[in-house]
Amino acid sequence: MRTRKAIEAAARELFAIHGFERTTVRDIGARAGIDPSMIIRYFGSKDALFTRVATPDLHLPDLSDFDSATIGEALVRHFLEQWEGAQSGGAMPVLLRSAASNEEAAERLRQIFSAQVFPAIARTGPPETAPMRAGLVASQILGLALARYVLRLPPVVAMPVDVIVRVIGETIQRYASGAYAKYP
Repeated sequence: MRTRKAIEAAARELFAIHGFERTTVRDIGARAGIDPSMIIRYFGSKDALFTRVATPDLHLPDLSDFDSATIGEALVRHFLEQWEGAQSGGAMPVLLRSAASNEEAAERLRQIFSAQVFPAIARTGPPETAPMRAGLVASQILGLALARYVLRLPPVVAMPVDVIVRVIGETIQRYASGAYAKYP
């Protein structure tokens, strides 16, 4: 069991740094201090190992517990706490870094969206606009994560958390509540 945990930790770290495509089984084995063949023995493939380590639980709060006027800020604060507190186990940076070049990572993000984000947002406004609202919320959250944690854009990295919560929260609030221009 210790060997599996070491492999998972090494894989999570290397996928987060290099993404899926540039991380090799040999690199993971070296980082974990084991023969790369053990990775295939335990997990079957690099893809299967990736799937195992890149499955975050976003721990989304029940948004119906919040004042409807504070949902945007609550969501942004929650996501920042997750990413900066590493509660997601580092899986979100792994997925974000990998999704552009790896269909399995992109599909995993779509699954997380469908299973975790969409249901949470669907409860915050009109049911008929739930898919659009959830997609818009995800675009902002993932954009923020990409800029702050993957690309590490200096102005976004330097921005205080409270400013991000307030400014991005306003946009998320409009999206989550459906208070934006209606489109057919």
